[in-house]
Amino acid sequence: MADLDEITGWLGHDFPGLVETREVPGAAIAVGVGGEVADAAAGVLNRATGVEATPDSVFQIGSITKVWTTTLAVQLADEGALDLDAPVRRYLPEFRLADESAAAAITARQLMCHTAGFEGDLFTDTGRGDDCVGKYVATLSGTDQLFPPGEMFSYNNAAFVVLGRIVEVLRGKPYDQCLHDHLATPLGLTHFATNAEEAVLHRAAVGHLPGGQPAPVWSLVRSNAPAGSALAMRPRDLLAFARLHLSGGGAPDGTPLLGPGSVKAMQERQVGLPPLGLMGTAWGLGWELYEWPGGPILGHDGGTIGQSAFLRVVPSRDVAIALLTNGGDAIGLYTDVFGHLMPELAGITLPPLPVPPAEPQPVDARRYLGTYSSEVADLTVTQDDDGRLWLDQRPKGLLAELGEAERTELVRLDDDVLIPRTPTHGVHLPHVFVGDDGTGRAAYVHSGRATRRSA
Repeated sequence: MADLDEITGWLGHDFPGLVETREVPGAAIAVGVGGEVADAAAGVLNRATGVEATPDSVFQIGSITKVWTTTLAVQLADEGALDLDAPVRRYLPEFRLADESAAAAITARQLMCHTAGFEGDLFTDTGRGDDCVGKYVATLSGTDQLFPPGEMFSYNNAAFVVLGRIVEVLRGKPYDQCLHDHLATPLGLTHFATNAEEAVLHRAAVGHLPGGQPAPVWSLVRSNAPAGSALAMRPRDLLAFARLHLSGGGAPDGTPLLGPGSVKAMQERQVGLPPLGLMGTAWGLGWELYEWPGGPILGHDGGTIGQSAFLRVVPSRDVAIALLTNGGDAIGLYTDVFGHLMPELAGITLPPLPVPPAEPQPVDARRYLGTYSSEVADLTVTQDDDGRLWLDQRPKGLLAELGEAERTELVRLDDDVLIPRTPTHGVHLPHVFVGDDGTGRAAYVHSGRATRRSA
């Protein structure tokens, strides 16, 4: 195994070249082994200004925030203020969904592991005030239930806003303040920002769109903060948070921030996932769980407007790696970096991402054909006269403003798994067809989110 001195040399010599090769405008990385950390940065924070990235630059961590939100909620469980298996309505009597029975039954545990079952990609802007999270929860009253609570996994941003609101109510303060008071301050974080006003006090990265130009806005709406719309920090500070979960729940000065039992519980499997490629094989409480050759991994990824973040933690080796980027082929850089560091530091092999077969086999597509709809997109699977399968994706709502309709050819990868013949952002994202609508057709197409059949 490599030691941290060797890794420091690699970060200084090889990492900048990988950033440039992958056309990532700027990136920063921190590698932790035991209590020691090495970090580095390369590129620029904003191509319009040319400001160079440094190890102390702050990047948005996106949905990695969900592990922070879960940690805030589990702290409350440790204190006896929150029962993870009690209905959410015990703490938020106003919580409403279109399905009344589901709204009355959903628990905090189901919010934490993406099994609550309601439509989750909702980015409603309820303003920039401290009341925006509460206002957001009030907008969910007409939200559809995709499946009964607890039935399966479907990635759910809105669920974490609800969880963040529980934290606000039980703490009696806004979500952002809870982050500062109960995590950032006791962990001693120094390059940490919950919004743009705090971020500009540091060297802050700006996201870049697929064409390479800086994004027109810095972050998503504040109402989605508990799900990951704005939280930013340097990689070293993200590793300080990971160290909390590696050290049994203690702050650097020994102050207990989580009970050891709660740290362990967050890392235990709650629900399995379909074979989705880049994602893990299961979910714990907040944490994404990976079964890679060589050992179990904790982690989470994050994506905001032009920024991508990757965190992987190997408890058995006391290793953690955080990579933060602001555009370009971020997933390619992730595979380059983690593909090198994981074997060197932990003896773990990064599994290859799925790719389509060289000679696709004919497909009986009757189970898959049709339209699947969510709040953010309509997905239509068709088959032409030559037997080729096509996926037409039409974005809706906020995503319609950021993206265009796409048409992709699908081929069979495995049973009930179809995969695009050409990659998107460097990845062939599997589409898994699950369930039965009562006529033998799939009830959902699953690509991390379960999108329900509508026609």
